[in-house]
Amino acid sequence: MRGKRCAVLAAAITLVSGAAPADAIVGGTPARVADTPWVVAITTPDGQLFCGGALVAPDKVMTAAHCASVKGVAGRTPRPAEQMRVVAGRTDLRTTEGVEAAVTHVWRHPDFKEVTQGDDVAVLTLDRRLPYPTIALGDAGESGVVLGWGRTSETDRPAMSLRKVTVPILSDGECAAKEPDYRAGAMLCAGRGGRDACTGDSGGPLVVKGRLAGVVSYGRGCARPDEPGVYTRLAHYRSTVGF
Repeated sequence: MRGKRCAVLAAAITLVSGAAPADAIVGGTPARVADTPWVVAITTPDGQLFCGGALVAPDKVMTAAHCASVKGVAGRTPRPAEQMRVVAGRTDLRTTEGVEAAVTHVWRHPDFKEVTQGDDVAVLTLDRRLPYPTIALGDAGESGVVLGWGRTSETDRPAMSLRKVTVPILSDGECAAKEPDYRAGAMLCAGRGGRDACTGDSGGPLVVKGRLAGVVSYGRGCARPDEPGVYTRLAHYRSTVGF
C-alpha cells in the first residue's frame, strides 16, 4: 500500500490470466480506450504491471521517476530500459488488444531521490511510434480525473480493467498543512478521502480540462479520510521535459 513515507507501490503486480476481475482506482468507474487513448500501462517484459503513464508524443510516455527506478539498500537506482514495456490501447489487461512497445531510453529527472523530495517525473522513449492520440500538458484546476489499473482499496487485488475517478484538487495551503514535505509549485495534491489512486497507479495521469496536469507520486494509504494523494505538477517541469 501507499505508506506514510512511500510511493504508490511500484513493485510488480502479476497479471494472472483468467483471474477474477477487480475494480481499479478507489471509488472509480470504468474508462474506455475511445475516451482515454493516451493512457498506457507500464509492465515488465513478462507482463507484470507496475505503473501507469500517458502518451505525450507518439513515441514518448510521461510517468513518475520512481517508476523508472529500482529501490535497493543503497537507495533508488535507474531501472534499465530493457526491463520495461509499454502497453497502449488495452483497457482490459487480460486481453491482447492494442499495441506493446519496448522502451529504448529512459530520462529520469536528475534531481530525483525520493518521492517526498519531489522531481518525481520521467519520460520513456519507445521503439516505435504508437497509433494513438497523445495528450498535451496542462495545469491544475478545481478538480481532475486520475486513471489506472491499481487496487480499489489498500487490501484489494489489482484491477484488470482501466478505471477512472474524479478528485478535488486542493490549494497549496491545504496541501502543505496535510503533507509536511509538500513543495508548492512542483507538486499538487488531490482528494479528501473515499476517492483516490492506489497501489499500482503510480505514474498514472491526473487530467484537468483534457490536459495532463500531473502524474501519481505518493500518499498515505489509499482514499483514507481527509488524506490527499500527491502528484507531480507537470506545468513546473514543462521546459525540463520538453513538452
